[in-house]
Amino acid sequence: MSDVPIINAKSPKIDEAVCIDTKRIFDSCVSKDCAEDLRVTFFGGAQDIIDRADSIKTRDCDIVSCSIDVDSIPFNRGYYNVNINFYIKLRFDVCQGPFSNPQTVSGFANFEKKCILYGSEGDVKVFKSNLSRCNSPESQESPQYTNPTAKVQAVDPVVLDTDIVDIHHCHRPIFTAFPDSVRGLVEESSFRQNPRKAVLVTIGLFSIIQMERDVQILIPALDYCIPDRECDCDTQDPCSSFANIEFPVDDFFPPEKEITTK
Repeated sequence: MSDVPIINAKSPKIDEAVCIDTKRIFDSCVSKDCAEDLRVTFFGGAQDIIDRADSIKTRDCDIVSCSIDVDSIPFNRGYYNVNINFYIKLRFDVCQGPFSNPQTVSGFANFEKKCILYGSEGDVKVFKSNLSRCNSPESQESPQYTNPTAKVQAVDPVVLDTDIVDIHHCHRPIFTAFPDSVRGLVEESSFRQNPRKAVLVTIGLFSIIQMERDVQILIPALDYCIPDRECDCDTQDPCSSFANIEFPVDDFFPPEKEITTK
């Protein structure tokens, strides 16, 4: 083992330096987007309910899928365009009259954003062994290229505004290029060709985009990560398990606003 100096006076002495194969973040950015008047796409009979609606209110929304494309920028080596498409599912309470009970319908919206991040350079082909296949040249895996990959973290959007308008007053085209992962969430994936009304939503979205690349890094190591707690195998009845859960006081009594002094 090689001698490695301690990190600081309070840290335990490091046993050795080890080389690991991991992903390194070369660049990242924080994004706060306000997407105005996104047109909502309705599948199947949901559009019929929208066409007869007098008022509409958004119940909730969440990101159900995301596609990410990374393209190199010519004449700017090491930098990449990151094209991100968020696919968002929204649920609406729709009223068709002043005394009618609201109906719940689901629709989908698409939000596209772009950014430029640094991903460094590398043109190495990576081959990995595959023990599940026979050891012959015809069954070997294709090489993997060490291009950078983009990673997106996002919280579910905040709906800022919802509006229902006559189709003649809507200047936003309908979006139909949803991936199969989104179409699989609905029973009928057809679209109405001549809708009478359209729903527009404005959302706020927070996200973090990172550009990562596989690298080998030398790091200090203390020891193996051996768990120091035994597994809890207690199979007590549900009511006894519930009795051990603390009462959620903060959910019933929200904390007061903190007063900061300068």
